Amino acid sequence: MPSSLEKLASYLQDYKIVNKEFNDLSREQVELLTRKGVLPYEYISSWDKLEECELPEKENFFSVLNDSHISDHDYKHAQNVWNTFNLQTLGDYSDLYMKTDVLLLADVFENFRDQSIKVYGLDPAHYYTTPGFSWDAMLKLTGIQLKLLTDIDMVLFVERGIRGGLSQCSNRYATANHKYMCENYNKDEKNQYLIYLDANNLYGHSLSQYLPYDEFEWLENYENFDLFSIATDASHGYILEVDLDYPSELHNAHNDLPFCPEYAKPPGSKQEKLLAALHPKRNYVIHYVALKQALSNGLQLRKIHRVLKFKQSPWLKSYIDLNSSLRALAKNEFEKNFFKLMNNAVFGKTMENVRKRVLVKLMSKYDGRYGVEAQISKPNFHSSAIFNENLVAIQMNKTDICIDKPIYVGLTVLDLSKTHMYDFHYNYMQKVYKNNLKLLYTDTDSLIYAIQCNDFYEDMKRNIHMFDTSDYPADNIFNMPRVNKKIVGLMKDECNGEILTEFVGLRSKMYSTRVNNQDSMKKIKGIKASVVKKTIEFNDYLDCLKNSCIQSREQYAIRSKLHNVETIKQRKIALSPYDDKRFLQENSTDTLAWGHYNILQNGKKKCVRFEEEPTIHLMYTWKFAHHEARCGKWEEAARDRERFRRRIAQTNEIIMPVLVKKLKEM
Repeated sequence: MPSSLEKLASYLQDYKIVNKEFNDLSREQVELLTRKGVLPYEYISSWDKLEECELPEKENFFSVLNDSHISDHDYKHAQNVWNTFNLQTLGDYSDLYMKTDVLLLADVFENFRDQSIKVYGLDPAHYYTTPGFSWDAMLKLTGIQLKLLTDIDMVLFVERGIRGGLSQCSNRYATANHKYMCENYNKDEKNQYLIYLDANNLYGHSLSQYLPYDEFEWLENYENFDLFSIATDASHGYILEVDLDYPSELHNAHNDLPFCPEYAKPPGSKQEKLLAALHPKRNYVIHYVALKQALSNGLQLRKIHRVLKFKQSPWLKSYIDLNSSLRALAKNEFEKNFFKLMNNAVFGKTMENVRKRVLVKLMSKYDGRYGVEAQISKPNFHSSAIFNENLVAIQMNKTDICIDKPIYVGLTVLDLSKTHMYDFHYNYMQKVYKNNLKLLYTDTDSLIYAIQCNDFYEDMKRNIHMFDTSDYPADNIFNMPRVNKKIVGLMKDECNGEILTEFVGLRSKMYSTRVNNQDSMKKIKGIKASVVKKTIEFNDYLDCLKNSCIQSREQYAIRSKLHNVETIKQRKIALSPYDDKRFLQENSTDTLAWGHYNILQNGKKKCVRFEEEPTIHLMYTWKFAHHEARCGKWEEAARDRERFRRRIAQTNEIIMPVLVKKLKEM
């Protein structure tokens, strides 16, 4: 389960294994052991420390990894354990700590097994991973026989249509102003609500729809293919390869969330990203339901290249509904997370990329037919790692791949998930609020809006069938009824009635919100949550946006090299104003989707800020290296200089003149 042992153990009602091992202890003593203990990890740096006869002082429990001290309550618990069990040395304390950790984990796993056997009739102890277990549970419950693709052209065709969840920041800053803000409400300004919505179990909803499972064949005659005559719940469905045009008259209306995202390299970049752009689409592979939606909203179909036909039904719905109903009845967080995981893990198996599997051989001799030399000389040799003079790991590229996963289900689920989110945005939000709506941010199953209206919460009540409001407080100020608990696909207010007052977004996975004028949510991909919580504030995001400044942070992480685990210190860029997934408009916090007609000037693409933005990373990397060298941080300086050289090598001819000019100015 994706949670800490302390949390998982707190969900248990009975500790069978712990009680069995410590059957001679009193109930009070067992209760001391059934909560996660604390250990001064960094303090124990030698064997001699384990011989100490006293519990270390509280400050010695400081965790470099989490940059935090233990609480007074935790330290008092450690003292109680030491005194209650009459421990003589720190080694005794460490042994008891590790023993109870293992026993608690065993109790958690046994509880997991009991739940699984009770609900699915399968024992997870017979499986390597939860996805493998959930897949068998699904097959057992549904009884479905999935046809695997045996035509390599079909496999390659479907693989081209697999595109993950869309994440982007469309409008980078907004503030709220409405009557529920009380004394902070400015009646002289326009009403504006900031709303953070999240779709309940989005993939679970899509997994409940009509999905492919059999009778895959190429459609030979598709000249008169009538897409709109095919119902969503028809017995047969289709995946098409098409050419689409995006009329310029739709660009403004669709700018925040263009249809048909695709993997492409943003201008000036060498890395492919999933972009929601307004460019024409060529040889675009798409599920027929998603294509119908795009065409209904104005995109133009130019050509159909190929059509894959298949038999479909809602064969997975019974399994999804079972887990959803059990989650709604869950008595604790463990059960809630467990049944959610059992749904999501099934989706993961439909997306499994067997091409990424590797073959690793551990070898202890160099010569001979099966030695290291023979393996290195093979054409499928990839790389090697030397552990010592008698042990080498050889990684080989696989010479044959068995494609035995129903990836057509993964494509369908991803397209239907996007269709659900687009349907809510275009067929509800845009129809209700029209030009008074701005989509600030989206990430797969979530949408953050700025809405100019009289009362968004009254609008919610009028369309309550579209929302899950079950987590609103009973005495909420909106008189919002608490209904539709955990119904898949419905939109849920992530703030649960708390007032979202301010939003700033820098790019995908990098944004912050204020709730009730206090820092609330701070997201930065790649930076540890503890570092973000302690060292970054909402105003840091705002400063980065307004002044185009980059901020870095130091953090500690555990890394394994040749199976030697160590704690390392690293400094990473935390906040950056650079976002190449959208065109950044000059002197504005609004952005344009790539391909928008306003980006086209004098017949060719001219990015006003884009030519300068990538240089920020390079300039600051160079400045950091100089600063570190002056401070005597030679290793960090060398690392940043190497990073600078690497990025220079990737810099294209558009950006290079701007970079040279900026460096000379420095």
